[in-house]
Amino acid sequence: MKRLIAPMALAAALALTGCSGADTTSSSAADSNTAEETPHVPDLAGAWKQSNPTSEDSYQQAMITTDTITIEWVTDGGDTTSTYWVGTFEAPTDASEPHTWTSQRDAAATDSALLASTDDTKEFTYEGDTISYKVSALGTTTTVDLNRS
Repeated sequence: MKRLIAPMALAAALALTGCSGADTTSSSAADSNTAEETPHVPDLAGAWKQSNPTSEDSYQQAMITTDTITIEWVTDGGDTTSTYWVGTFEAPTDASEPHTWTSQRDAAATDSALLASTDDTKEFTYEGDTISYKVSALGTTTTVDLNRS
């Protein structure tokens, strides 16, 4: 009987050690998954295109640089562009959403553009990979949603 107990004790000890090692591995895997899911500050610089146009041939597109947002009307299936907005851009400083900023219009860049907004400021919101803002023309106001193009 004593001969049987010693091998069973050894087998039990090895089994417990093996389980302990497996728990360490799964714990490490969980820790690395948590590290991968850590939110990061979004980089909004680059090209954006309207995701909710009323026509495939007419939409808005934007280009964001370090400190400027430029928005154009696009018509004729992309053959014609007209300036709508040139203004300041404030990049997010943390990963929290929504990120909002008030853009100050660059009057020198927009005063001579017939289809440009004449508002001094425009409110923008970034949330869920979309930039949204209001556009008013001819007495009608709509919300434009931009996504990376």
